[in-house]
Amino acid sequence: MKKWTVTRVLFTFSFVLFFACTNSKTEPLATTSNTATPATADAKNNFGGFESQVKWGESIVKNAGCNDCHTPKKMGPNGPEDDMSLLLSGHPAQMPPPDFDAKEAAKKGLIVTQSFTSWTGPWGTTYAVNLTSDASGIGGWKEEQFIKALHERKWMGLDNTRPLMPPMSLMPATKMSDDELKAIFAYLKTTTPVKNIAPQAVLLPPPAAKS
Repeated sequence: MKKWTVTRVLFTFSFVLFFACTNSKTEPLATTSNTATPATADAKNNFGGFESQVKWGESIVKNAGCNDCHTPKKMGPNGPEDDMSLLLSGHPAQMPPPDFDAKEAAKKGLIVTQSFTSWTGPWGTTYAVNLTSDASGIGGWKEEQFIKALHERKWMGLDNTRPLMPPMSLMPATKMSDDELKAIFAYLKTTTPVKNIAPQAVLLPPPAAKS
């Protein structure tokens, strides 16, 4: 009787051990079956922590101050503010040029601005261009053209064109990585199209080199 009891206890203990070991082997399978998390994390890492390239580009545009020059202003309760109906559409074509003597500015080294969308200084007068997805903006641009415009500081991102002029030639965007510029371009391609052809820059001859 005692032998039978010991045998039964040993059998039961062996069964419990087998069940426990079986369970311990199946638990990791349930944990490792969720493969979506690393993939999602990798995707976000590729887009600066955002879920898409467009969202990343939108964040860069907002934080880099692109609206400061490329979005026309309207008067608000606390002074000039961005006119979001004309988001990133550049200097309004119908706005008259600033009443300012550019040559006099060059002599004195002055820099002035008109609604922050046009700038006058020793280089002449430059205007913020249309960055919306309209054909009058960057609707017809290619990604490599956009990158070339900023990295090589070439007007329109084309060979044999004039240099990019201030203030754009001095902006942080010219030093951004290819991936950051690609994200910006992807976002700009999704913006509401606004038809607006900014005036052409009026440039002064470079100042004579001092001997």
